[in-house]
Amino acid sequence: MLELSHITKKYGSKPALEDMSLTLPRGQIVGLFGENGAGKTTLMKCALDLLRHGGTVTLDGAPIDRSSIEKLSFATSEHSFFPALTANAHREFYAAHFPRFNGRRFAALMDFFSLPASKPLRSFSTGMKNQFEVILALSQGADYILMDEPFAGNDVFNREDFYKVLLGILGENETVLLSTHLLEEVKGFVGRAVLLHRGRIVGDCLMEDLEDRGMDLMDYVKKSYGYEADRVSQTLRELADGQEERNEP
Repeated sequence: MLELSHITKKYGSKPALEDMSLTLPRGQIVGLFGENGAGKTTLMKCALDLLRHGGTVTLDGAPIDRSSIEKLSFATSEHSFFPALTANAHREFYAAHFPRFNGRRFAALMDFFSLPASKPLRSFSTGMKNQFEVILALSQGADYILMDEPFAGNDVFNREDFYKVLLGILGENETVLLSTHLLEEVKGFVGRAVLLHRGRIVGDCLMEDLEDRGMDLMDYVKKSYGYEADRVSQTLRELADGQEERNEP
């Protein structure tokens, strides 16, 4: 179990996470949702102990340290690979450093995305680099796979097919924490939704519970955020009124 307890993080005087607690059992696919600046990336980096923070993070009851590395993987659009190395060289590097590296999964995902194995990563497009980042995270052999906007630069068909592949390859003890703005695309893929707003968790619900309540993910998000359904029409009315005032003689 990955457990974050009372996590706080500030950038200067600006709070990014405020007394945030989250528990991730094994075997879940969790969607992490929130507007830009809600704290999603910061949360993931704190979970991986990449940022100094208040509060505690434990993995199976023990603090995160160097011995935890093989159990946690991270796919980020900031990229964590070696741009001068080929995909094959990365495979060899990961196989040498991670005892549970899944070579068969690596090869299958390389074929799925049609990525060249013998070209340096710096020659890849942005979308291809993000695809390869996901491949490394999924092939490392980690128990907890954190993905921060992993599908940037990928077309809708690639994303839709990838969700199906991911559901088919994940083991029962593998947990995915997926940060994305693509709510409509992933609502049938995730089993749990965690909503962040201004550094705090404002919603946490299993998708099956939403179904029992007759709600879909978008309804739940709008309700949790207090979304004002008429705010668009109200703004358009105000603009129209202002235009009429300017047109009056």
